[in-house]
Amino acid sequence: MKPLFLVDASMYVFRAWFSMPNEFYDTANNPTNAVQGFSRFVCELIEREKPDRIVFAFDESLDSNFRNELYPAYKANREPAPDELKKQFEYCRQLCRALGFQVLSDGYFEADDLIGSALTLARKQGIPSLILSADKDLSQLLGEQDEQWDYAKNVRWRLSGVKAKHGVHAHQLADYLGLTGDAVDNIPGVPGIGPKTAATLLSHFGSLDEMLDKLDEIPYLRLRSAAQHSQKLREHRDMALLSRKLATIRCDIPLPDEQALGARAPSDQNALTALIEQLRFGPLTRRRLISL
Repeated sequence: MKPLFLVDASMYVFRAWFSMPNEFYDTANNPTNAVQGFSRFVCELIEREKPDRIVFAFDESLDSNFRNELYPAYKANREPAPDELKKQFEYCRQLCRALGFQVLSDGYFEADDLIGSALTLARKQGIPSLILSADKDLSQLLGEQDEQWDYAKNVRWRLSGVKAKHGVHAHQLADYLGLTGDAVDNIPGVPGIGPKTAATLLSHFGSLDEMLDKLDEIPYLRLRSAAQHSQKLREHRDMALLSRKLATIRCDIPLPDEQALGARAPSDQNALTALIEQLRFGPLTRRRLISL
């Protein structure tokens, strides 16, 4: 069975925002470099792969989500998204919808959570999933039938390849981030516990819960500064559990089957033509979009 393509769309919008030159503008003179780059990515992906099912998941709220209720400092290290980028995100969502693609976007949940919930629904129906993203967090979702694809580097890995790539098994990734934290998302983790130590501890104990239940065993492990790590885990137990919760992708968000499973609707030619004119696409991109 062909897979459901689950596109971490926000990653590719940001990639275009930082890589495309600032020489593209819409009819109102607003910058459109991110839309231009994202549109080219969409065209190449659809032309190359011709997926039967595809979902584009966007981060609608770029500054806050339910994780900020758990930990207000979550992603607080990031600069607020500028208005011109927010506008381009909306353009990208509009473009995907005009092309008939299913779009997942929510002001309370992140794109990762929407991807996780769609993948879970697909798995229940026996449909494998292909996650398009370089984000290591999403590897925690992989099952036997699934695959992840870093499209820009053209690197793919399955469930069996997660440990070689990230140092721990897929089902341990949230525990791992609970220990190490994640500087990108401002997840604190446990002070002094880095990737190698976290991987070693999880290899021995299997899970964060088992580790916290057996803190007295850690000083006897063949691990540098083992006694100090045991003490830090004791002192920062609650933060480790909170950090794991922040790193865990939600898979229980109610989604309509048709939307989550990527059934493509007929393109809205009127909306597509209007967007093409408004965004002042060049002739090549126009032809490619219309022919998708």
